[in-house]
Amino acid sequence: MQLSTFLDFDANRPALAVANKRALFQSLAQIAGPRLQIDQSELVTALVDRERLGPTGFGNGVAIPHGKIAGLRRIYGLVAHLAEPIDYKAIDGAPVDLAFLLLSPPDAGADHLKALAAISRVVRHAPTLEKLRGARSRDALTAVLMGVDEPHAA
Repeated sequence: MQLSTFLDFDANRPALAVANKRALFQSLAQIAGPRLQIDQSELVTALVDRERLGPTGFGNGVAIPHGKIAGLRRIYGLVAHLAEPIDYKAIDGAPVDLAFLLLSPPDAGADHLKALAAISRVVRHAPTLEKLRGARSRDALTAVLMGVDEPHAA
């Protein structure tokens, strides 16, 4: 699955200012909620509930907060580069400065896993992470992410 099939490039944030994980979830919900016409508190609840099952801090400064949302018709995602890293309780203990939000309909099991796999391919590639961290605008973030979708991209 390609990132462009589910990432909302217009919603990406190159310098999102948040103080902690809860504030990150709230900010992501404030961005995604109106775009999806879904109540922001429902999005926050889904992210918090998923986080209780185990941390979504992937490591290397990356988190992939995700959840299943009733009424959502398609997989939806966005990327936020945080203005300052936050303590996220990631699996490696490192603070997080890149967050990939992923929301899916409850019945999108296989496609949800494919989208998670697409994101994990990106976040395991150190040069791409470096480019994402260097992106200072939404357009620059989008260019990096679109480049990853190219067939020749590693």
